[in-house]
Amino acid sequence: MDTQVSDHVSGSRVRDLGRMEKPVLVCGGAYSNLEALSALLEAADALSIPPGRIIHTGDVIAYCASPAETAGLLRDARVHAIQGNVEESLASALPDCQCGFEAGSLCNALSAEWFAYADARVGDELRRWMGRLPRHLTFEMSGRRIRVVHGGVNEINRFVYASLPESDFEAEFAAADADMIVAGHSGLPFTRCTGPQVWHNSGPLGLPANDGTPRAWFSVLTPREGAMTIEHHALDYDHDTARAKMLEAGLGAGYADTLRSGLWPSLDVLPPPERGRTGVPLDMSEPVHLKIRAASPAE
Repeated sequence: MDTQVSDHVSGSRVRDLGRMEKPVLVCGGAYSNLEALSALLEAADALSIPPGRIIHTGDVIAYCASPAETAGLLRDARVHAIQGNVEESLASALPDCQCGFEAGSLCNALSAEWFAYADARVGDELRRWMGRLPRHLTFEMSGRRIRVVHGGVNEINRFVYASLPESDFEAEFAAADADMIVAGHSGLPFTRCTGPQVWHNSGPLGLPANDGTPRAWFSVLTPREGAMTIEHHALDYDHDTARAKMLEAGLGAGYADTLRSGLWPSLDVLPPPERGRTGVPLDMSEPVHLKIRAASPAE
């Protein structure tokens, strides 16, 4: 039974998952990378995390060569998934990916290529599935109200990075009715605390994080007695096969080379601090420990 309702916060479709009392795995966009998604599901099984505790933050389809296969695997795995801008575009038969890239940028030009490729290969059944996905998920863990979005709370393709001013995060939380926001879209893993509130991005699944390594990323949120832990995990997978499939499909070498080099073909979307860390391997081995949020008297 579909439990989606219209959300009083954003007016978007939202699905409430209730209280999560065991670890939850979060992954960012699979980006048509069948090999990465397959490896992620194997990693979840090794961690004893079932599909009902896996969350995909949108954009199952994008840069790589297996759009229908990747979307079909995600659907059939029955994990919790939300709409990203690409799901919204394909479900609504829009002419582009609505990625939020600036007109005239290299990112925008490259997106036209992969979107046309995906648009020609995704059938009506998968489009209807994408159209039924919620825009947001909500759940509670360790006393925190958590909202899962793709880009921003009210802007599906907003790029949110750790270096943005505190006022940007405050505005997002003011719109969220949540203590913690889990998001995707930006392509970089990070966890940022703004006072008692937390913004978390698991990082990308289908592309590297511009750190000079071919690794993909996911995260695990774990409720603990008196606390909650966020752990970022790097994921090794068969990136050479994924790259070879892109080249065989005639997709430009830009993103295909990224799968091997770990470097993005364009840095147009990145703020200067993130741009300056290009090619520096990420070390996210230190977990983030959060105390249980105590309810205010008004609550």
